[in-house]
Amino acid sequence: MLTGAGVTAPGLGVHELSVRFGGLLAVDSVTLEAPLGRLTGLIGPNGAGKTTTFNACSGLNRPTSGSVSLFGQDVTRLAPHARAQRGLGRTFQRMELFDSLTVRANVGLGCEGVMAGSRPWKFLRASRAERSRISAATEEAMESCDVTSLAHRRPASLSTGQRRLVELARVVAGGFQMLLLDEPSSGLDRNETGRFGEILRQLVAQGRGILIVEHDMELVMSCCDYLHVLDFGRQIFDGTPEQVRGSDLVRAAYLGSEAAESAASS
Repeated sequence: MLTGAGVTAPGLGVHELSVRFGGLLAVDSVTLEAPLGRLTGLIGPNGAGKTTTFNACSGLNRPTSGSVSLFGQDVTRLAPHARAQRGLGRTFQRMELFDSLTVRANVGLGCEGVMAGSRPWKFLRASRAERSRISAATEEAMESCDVTSLAHRRPASLSTGQRRLVELARVVAGGFQMLLLDEPSSGLDRNETGRFGEILRQLVAQGRGILIVEHDMELVMSCCDYLHVLDFGRQIFDGTPEQVRGSDLVRAAYLGSEAAESAASS
């Protein structure tokens, strides 16, 4: 697949990944790829293992077996901050913005966190060059995510859609080349979802890789280049949105008649 950055390159890779919690096998031998220059979707019903897979990719869960790679390098045993420093960024289902800070300050935390790594006290005495770098990354991220006009406002005064874009800008400010987005369109209306999808496509066109967990099938089908489908912790299908639309297996296991008709018409 060709993008504005050229041929897709290795991004996030998962090979035969399993995660067990006591007697529960939450993820069972999942294998997937989310290369740079591609917007990859991970879909499935509630309890399918999507967030558990995300947590294993970001280092929050330790796999029972299998491996995780980032840009061709094995990161299975690395801590979350070490993966972040290698270029893996993540958002969560629940937004965690600081209402006491402005939008600009919230976005800047994305860059500060990566630069500080496991030494958060580092920025108590940041150099002028470091402050300049943070400022430039913050302004660029706000522009990329269309929130520059909100820079001086507080998150509490924003709509859900605007807050979602601020959260996305914060992870972009971190300079991550691979993004994991967990239910990013939750709470958005139709117009906000459409704009959010456009911004995701722009980020991919810049050469980033995105793996997205999402229940909004209209967003998934219109924006994703490739999809992986989970059900009861197992990968049951993968393919393009068109192939997913036409899969009787996916229709029966996940989409259901009403959702399938909606996806097919999008």
